[in-house]
Amino acid sequence: MRLSPEDLASQLRRRRPAAADSSAVRPPADLRAEAGCGQVTLRWARVPGAAGYVVLRGLQREGPFAILDHGGGDVLAVPGCVYADTTAGAGEQPWYSVAALAVPDGPPGPRAEPVQAGQASGAAAKVEVAVDAAVPVGQLQRPWRMVGSDHLSLLLRGIDEHGFDVGAELARALAISRAELGAERVRAHGIFLDELGVYRNGALDFTGVDRVYDQLRQLGLRPLVELSFMPRDLAANPSARIFHYGGVVSPPRDWAEWRRLVAALASHLVERYGLDEVAEWGFEVWNEPNLEAFWAGDQADYFRLYEESAKALKSVNARLKVGGPATAAAGWIQDFAEFAAQHQLPVDFLSTHTYGNLPLDVSAPAARAGLPGVPSWWTEWGVSPRHLAEVNDLPFGAPFVLSGMISALDRIGLLAYWVLSDHFEELGPPQRLLHGGFGLLTVGNLRKPRFWALRMLELLGPERLAMEVSGDGAGSLVQALATRSPGGGVELLVWNGTLDQSKRHGAEELRRLVTVRLDGLRSGIYLRTHHRVDTECSNVVATWNQLGAPDWPDEAGWRALRARDRLEELEAAAPIEVGSDQLTLELDLPMPAASLIRLRPLWGPPRARARTRNPGTRRGAFRNLPGRCLT
Repeated sequence: MRLSPEDLASQLRRRRPAAADSSAVRPPADLRAEAGCGQVTLRWARVPGAAGYVVLRGLQREGPFAILDHGGGDVLAVPGCVYADTTAGAGEQPWYSVAALAVPDGPPGPRAEPVQAGQASGAAAKVEVAVDAAVPVGQLQRPWRMVGSDHLSLLLRGIDEHGFDVGAELARALAISRAELGAERVRAHGIFLDELGVYRNGALDFTGVDRVYDQLRQLGLRPLVELSFMPRDLAANPSARIFHYGGVVSPPRDWAEWRRLVAALASHLVERYGLDEVAEWGFEVWNEPNLEAFWAGDQADYFRLYEESAKALKSVNARLKVGGPATAAAGWIQDFAEFAAQHQLPVDFLSTHTYGNLPLDVSAPAARAGLPGVPSWWTEWGVSPRHLAEVNDLPFGAPFVLSGMISALDRIGLLAYWVLSDHFEELGPPQRLLHGGFGLLTVGNLRKPRFWALRMLELLGPERLAMEVSGDGAGSLVQALATRSPGGGVELLVWNGTLDQSKRHGAEELRRLVTVRLDGLRSGIYLRTHHRVDTECSNVVATWNQLGAPDWPDEAGWRALRARDRLEELEAAAPIEVGSDQLTLELDLPMPAASLIRLRPLWGPPRARARTRNPGTRRGAFRNLPGRCLT
């Protein structure tokens, strides 16, 4: 939803339905405030049926209390029961409360009893991570395996005004997402855009659709088909448009024709690619209809659009998946679920969007409204809803991505980062290399820090390991995820990040010394690698700034940028000996930063192990204190 926060708030106010009953949730219990260095961590007990929680802060126990705004530009609630407040001033000891939400776009329920943050303990600025490599706790889900893209007709473009082959570069970006991020699906706007020529004067032509979907399938990717925008010749109001490319956001002038169009598209896709294949894709009805910018009708018009679309798809085959409401800011979930349940409409997945925050629990309000057990697919999610936002290019986004993905594990089917490439022309073609674009990849396919965060996740093993995090900001500021791989390998991902975008350039007071204890390891020699994303490592902005931050690099500049376009090591890979079943690691972790440590067994006879022992490393331990990444 590429709108300013002010415009977004205004449109949501105009489109918000009647307030849900806030008595559906009780006040959170057992609220605690743990003061640390530069942050206060709040923890509370989960409230059954809550979609999320708002954190409130005041200067006195009696209030007044205001909802904390961390500057994400979208929903202010959080899904879990832990939150790090890094917005308070030095020396402040504010009071906090928390309230649960029955629905994401409804009013908060009753507040918890306020608590006050005390003074930081003597253990401030230190965190401990304990991992048991012998205790798996389940398979690692991978919700990041769907990515967002601008309209796929860009694949048919040629050379742009700056000399970039747009179609070839977007195709290459999609190939990179498949190879390096494990992407399996792509969700994009505008399969009915007039430049693909699908509907003209009542005639149907799917040649353009075939060209773009054939490319996706050749790359090993599946589309999530967003049924948008309205063909000009079918629109009730053809002048209702959005974006540089003029997507028509009007309801249809003829509902029977819309139903015919959707059914014909589905039939064509099944005939071309096979039912078993298309049944895995999914069809999403429209994009963000709760924003006037994206839908010129009202809520009732959208619900009819969904009903007509769902019936058209299921008339082709009941196995085709359909979902909605595809709303901005997790809106309309309860209303949509009530409508679908009342009219006995199929809903194979719930889809919605949010930015600058962690995705909430939309399954709870949907279940109360009559749609239990429906998987949730967040088809747009990102660090900012703003075009040209500096934070989109900064390392701040790396721990944000990791925090969002770990919050999604075991509760969200798909969490699609929006978008893959800076070849993204909602406001027109990009005018400089690093411009705050939404892409994980720049024009020219350089990888941004957010991309490297997803790459780190994809490098994890298939089994999650038991672990605990304790200390200053544990689980709120500093988080971790540990896995193991076949053959005895172990992976540990540790990151330090806040939702507070006023800290997007980092904050020294949030730096943490992290001690990691790995138990349950088999004795022997391991090859240790340590990759890092921070302001110096795996950060395309740092290299671009060294070049003088030109609008577009010259040939030498591109060579320099591509030479650093890799997930960089903080230190050289080295063998390390584990003489017992425990290994202790210490690492300095600034904010923002993410470290991926991997241990690969180098089994061999005892003498060979002795010869390859890492000089200068004491048995069973290594220290990684402040230093520069290897270039």
